[in-house]
Amino acid sequence: MSLPELRDLLERHARPDLTTAIDGVRICRIDPGAPPATSMSGTVLAIIARGRKRLALADRMYEYGVGQYLVASVDLPVTGHVVDEGPGQPALGFGMTLEPAAVAELLLEVGPGDLPRASGEVRPGIAVSDAPDELLDAVVRLLRLLDRPGDRKALAPLFKREILWRLMTGDQGDLVRQLGLVDSSLSHITRAVRWIRENYARPFRVEELAQRSGMSVSAFHRNFQALTAMSPIQYQKHIRLQAARLLLANNPHDVTGVGSRVGYESPSQFSREYRRLFGVPPSVDAARIRGGAGPAAAPALP
Repeated sequence: MSLPELRDLLERHARPDLTTAIDGVRICRIDPGAPPATSMSGTVLAIIARGRKRLALADRMYEYGVGQYLVASVDLPVTGHVVDEGPGQPALGFGMTLEPAAVAELLLEVGPGDLPRASGEVRPGIAVSDAPDELLDAVVRLLRLLDRPGDRKALAPLFKREILWRLMTGDQGDLVRQLGLVDSSLSHITRAVRWIRENYARPFRVEELAQRSGMSVSAFHRNFQALTAMSPIQYQKHIRLQAARLLLANNPHDVTGVGSRVGYESPSQFSREYRRLFGVPPSVDAARIRGGAGPAAAPALP
């Protein structure tokens, strides 16, 4: 089992900004008592080496602990909270961005004959499974390169590729493989998700998004809900509020202006929905940010 070495590598190489010398690889160290944090998931693999993480996506709840991994196949607004760090110890997690282009390249090289048949169903965009030893071993070999800069350029792509392969052939392989399929339902919904993220302050009609995704309105609604656990309007609301929280960090005295900039015409509606998501009104949160607490003490993922 690779978990003891994985914990040691994560502990030694954790940085405050989560980054590492390997592109697309993050290390998360969360001190005991850190409050829940809201962020976008990204398309990511996350593995817990110490502690237990609870992740909320709309009305769905995911929990994963030591030796388990989480996969997110679409960029989703999530709230994460460490629920069991261990006695006085920080939680430790590994994260790696899942690149659709890398998945597509591996699919093209291997061909469909060596992979399980896809179910064709639209699955939730987040899933949790036990991490097999082969996956943990590949992650450890990748992280060892943080101590071996001379090997990093040559070997990091190979170990990342192996990690992708372990995911694509594992319990959540169907979810990961869809990242690389141009005509998958995931790719169609991802186009709509991307448009909402880039145009979150603009009103839209669901019919237009369905057309952009190449789906009927009923199929679009059904698939969007299955993948994201929320409607397109609810998704837009989460994106707006998260953008507002970031804007408040630079404009703590202009709550009304921030609400308007992210698309709210009614200051009272902005305040009400902000409080529902973050637990406090924007004015209170702005004062906290102004005092140096920041909008979030720890990332939601990994």
